[in-house]
Amino acid sequence: MSTINPGPRPASRRTARALRIAQVAPPLERVPPVAYGGTERVVHELTVELLQRGHDVTLFASGDSNAPGKHVVTVPEALRPIGFGGDSSPYFTVTMLEVLRRAEDFDVIHSHLELHSVLLGRASPTPVVSTFHGRLDSAIARQALVDPPPGLVAISQSQARPHPEVPWTIIYNGLNLTGSPFRQRRSNDLCFVGRFSLEKGLIEAIQTAKIAGRKLRVAAKIGTMPDEKAWYEQVGKPALNDPNVEYLGELNTTERDQLMADSYATLMPGSWPEPFGLVAIESLACGTPVIARRVGALPEIIREGVDGFFGDDPKGMAFQLEGVAELDRLHIRESVLQRFSASRMADDYERLYASQLGEQFLEPPEAEPPPRRLHSVGPGRLSADAQEAGRRSG
Repeated sequence: MSTINPGPRPASRRTARALRIAQVAPPLERVPPVAYGGTERVVHELTVELLQRGHDVTLFASGDSNAPGKHVVTVPEALRPIGFGGDSSPYFTVTMLEVLRRAEDFDVIHSHLELHSVLLGRASPTPVVSTFHGRLDSAIARQALVDPPPGLVAISQSQARPHPEVPWTIIYNGLNLTGSPFRQRRSNDLCFVGRFSLEKGLIEAIQTAKIAGRKLRVAAKIGTMPDEKAWYEQVGKPALNDPNVEYLGELNTTERDQLMADSYATLMPGSWPEPFGLVAIESLACGTPVIARRVGALPEIIREGVDGFFGDDPKGMAFQLEGVAELDRLHIRESVLQRFSASRMADDYERLYASQLGEQFLEPPEAEPPPRRLHSVGPGRLSADAQEAGRRSG
């Protein structure tokens, strides 16, 4: 697959009027999250951007959230930090009911409730934009997406590919990464950032570091679900006893950035198809190359030979580490700040909101090349815009 470069967008684009927007977060983590919580970080960044552009934004989220703008409490406290490991569906239902009670107060509702968003989109009298942050390659997703409502967003071509019949809009995640620390001189250590689970590849990261003769520093979250706890106790925790491994716990954003900025490379050897890969863009924003498996959306983010390398197994990834020293870390940083900024993400969502409302989306008056259209996935192919972006990023 070609690497896809979303490209920068001028900040002067805007909707024809300020919109009343509901941002609907899952009840699992606070917004913004204290540490782990990719979806909630994206919701927070988007909320901040939209408020700065003059929109009236209301956040539906847990009571311990601390995002700017108006706030409707859906659950008193986010579920994961308090150790909840049961069925979260009733809490998603309560969240949807809170939104529906106020639906007519908004011009557009932006839901981040995964497959629950499909039901919300069917029930709401107000247009709903639904962003999916998790995997969609399941039988239940296939059933839920039959005859879908409008406004569905996938965060990568890879995530959308199992359902080519759905009229997706592809909008890559973005973060405000300008404050990410950057150092030309690094340690020789590798880092692994994520959570304890089989599919994230901690064991493979340890094996890769051992083959390469480098220390591995681990920042990982212990999940609350029974299978996650069991894997940690039976596999993950014993693996941390390796003298070549330093376990740092679950770090906050600042600490995590410092870890990546000090590392020779970040390892992402997981086998599961990442729907996006926030860890990858966070690492690249620190100028730290990524060594990963060629799975999910990672080939859409990591330009091989520029931002890092791909390997099929620990031995292959250890071999690729030899080329990291030749990469231009400053170029890596500058590119990702453009390609995956919160501003670019907000541009894309403003355009989608306007299209769902049948309203005009204004372009800046100064001359510039025509903007890249938000592209949809077709059966077995990328859109022409995506192919062209891939050629440019080379």
